[in-house]
Amino acid sequence: MGDAVRVAPPSLVIQTSFLGDVVLTTPLLTYLALQGPVDVVTTPAGGALLEGHPAVRRLIRYDKRGAQRGIGGLRSLAVQLRSAQYAVAYLAQGSWRSAALAWLARIPSRVGFDSSAGSGLYTSRVPYRRAWHHATRLFQLAAHDVSRETPSPSLFPQVADRDAVTALIARGPFHPGPFIAVAPGSVWATKRWPDFPSLVASLSNGYGIVVVGGADDRALAGDIVTAAPDRVLDATGQLSLLASAELIRRAAAIVTNDSLPQHLASAMGTPTVTLYGPTLPAFGFGPLAPMRAIVEHPPGLECRPCSAHGPQVCPRGHFRCMREISVLTVADALTPLLRS
Repeated sequence: MGDAVRVAPPSLVIQTSFLGDVVLTTPLLTYLALQGPVDVVTTPAGGALLEGHPAVRRLIRYDKRGAQRGIGGLRSLAVQLRSAQYAVAYLAQGSWRSAALAWLARIPSRVGFDSSAGSGLYTSRVPYRRAWHHATRLFQLAAHDVSRETPSPSLFPQVADRDAVTALIARGPFHPGPFIAVAPGSVWATKRWPDFPSLVASLSNGYGIVVVGGADDRALAGDIVTAAPDRVLDATGQLSLLASAELIRRAAAIVTNDSLPQHLASAMGTPTVTLYGPTLPAFGFGPLAPMRAIVEHPPGLECRPCSAHGPQVCPRGHFRCMREISVLTVADALTPLLRS
């Protein structure tokens, strides 16, 4: 008889952070999948983003703020994970809860960043390199010996997502012409550039406009539709996360705040203009699309950055970091991306 085929034990990635972080974890997933099966613990929304991803064997949805909240939900999930006999857990989200989950699941090797709140429960600690892009930081949880070049994230919209986008675009006033996507929203209010309506009104380059975002962004979208009703399609709240990624893939370019649509565009390779106010691209969460531009307040604003994420209200009350980014500056950043 020939030698038995050895199957690598499965590895587990725990990523229950923001959706942008889920997107930036996909290079790590792709790398690990070359070595063996990869399962992912993520939030229900994170699971929706990773549906159909070829690097993921199994999605384990952890509703940590809902049905599985509290110690009881944590212990129950840990017992479930024990039966899979994972060899290693990669803590892409560094909270004590994620660390406790891997520890309670009795996973023998637990790898995470040395800066994480739960690092005391890790068996291996990787330096958190603040100067690197976060996709690279996450990638090097497993691939310690590779170059610092930031790997590309990836998402895989399914047939139903593509069909939903096709049907939506067909209702647009610009159909069947090309379009630019704009993403005016953000969970953090101070990340929202206030001049998207003026930008859209100023663009007379033959492109339609699609506003992307969630249902909470509809008021912002309404202002943009009012600015150019004959050229704007409001897609906010009408598509799944993966369908939104597919919509962005079809755009000639996207103009977005420092928020999830930027990361969706990175995964889909769409030319990207990202606007930064209270935060900095140096934090490690900038665009990764092959064609990209960053627009931010000129140097010299001493209160910037004011937060790791962006507060809900400007601490100084003036909001200069976003108000003083001009429409002309953003349009000038966008134009060469459309010509490429």
